[in-house]
Amino acid sequence: MEANKTYIQSYCSIQNNQILLNGEIVFSTEPTVFSDFSKKAYQNLEISYSKFFKMDNLSKLAFLGAELLLKSESDASKENNTALVFANKSSSLDTDVKYQNSIVDPENYYPSPAVFVYTLPNICLGEISIRHQLRSENSFFIFVEYNPEFMEKYSNILLDTQKADKVLCGWVEYYNEDYKAFLYLVDKKGELIHNQELLIKLYNQ
Repeated sequence: MEANKTYIQSYCSIQNNQILLNGEIVFSTEPTVFSDFSKKAYQNLEISYSKFFKMDNLSKLAFLGAELLLKSESDASKENNTALVFANKSSSLDTDVKYQNSIVDPENYYPSPAVFVYTLPNICLGEISIRHQLRSENSFFIFVEYNPEFMEKYSNILLDTQKADKVLCGWVEYYNEDYKAFLYLVDKKGELIHNQELLIKLYNQ
């Protein structure tokens, strides 16, 4: 039995101080640190969500991408059954290191609860779910590298089994100022056929 076709409704990427939506640049800055870039992107995109500034960098990265792809979804329906399927290779290591440093330094010992909150990679899924009122399936996986085969199959299973109406997939990698986000919204209708070849092409743009 042939599997039902699925489609990429929209996609975005964030890297090198630049945000692209469906292949078009929607925001860019001169080279700067991520904290400065993310703040300017937040302002430029006219986002109103004060909790953004309390997030760790991994969550900010995922949040910005999700904001671009889910804003219209949130506006359209309060019953938004969009699943989240994310992955990266460094987990929450960037925040883990900061937290560990706050513990091992005897002169500056202060294990901040605000930092500890973000020592799990799936916390960024929680931030997105709260922002967009999602109560759907969500998972965060760790791979050595971007895994389009797994992401395609897993999201299609969620759609085929009616666990979700749409799936927001994302590769969100952040460690020590090296970052890349590639997010896309999978639906049962659209123009861009959802397959591994297209995912690899869009990821490498």
